[in-house]
Amino acid sequence: MHKKVKFIENKFTWPICKKILFLILEDKVSDVFVCELVWERLFYTRETTLSSWISSTLTPNYWSEKFEKAPQIIAERPASVHLTRSIPKDYKQELKNFLNFKGYKINELYPRRTRRATAVNWLIYWAIENKCFSKDSGIMPSPSSPPVNPAIGHFGDPEIK
Repeated sequence: MHKKVKFIENKFTWPICKKILFLILEDKVSDVFVCELVWERLFYTRETTLSSWISSTLTPNYWSEKFEKAPQIIAERPASVHLTRSIPKDYKQELKNFLNFKGYKINELYPRRTRRATAVNWLIYWAIENKCFSKDSGIMPSPSSPPVNPAIGHFGDPEIK
């Protein structure tokens, strides 16, 4: 991470804990939810009048130079690739090492799912690196059923490109 910040001063909507990470991997929360977890930790801020997210002075240059507005990490391949490249080599296997995640079966592989796995791996890296991993689940989002069509996603998710 390029800019260290006192995270106590920056309140995040949701903690990063194993339960939330598994909700993402099990496709029980929307792509929008996943993006917002990442955007907050990249210090994009929500513009209330436009309901979009824009970079702040705390957003790492690696992100703000390429994406002034928060990118759709799940829906757009370039954003997902950028997220993958921002994970240091030492953290690339954290889905397996930290969560003991065995991966998806061949018939479960869709760009959405692999991009969600990338987001989870990045969130693990971020939480460990910044000592912000929560052992207590605390308040949790309400899980939904996985989408009927896993290639498309949940109602209200952006179109996959």
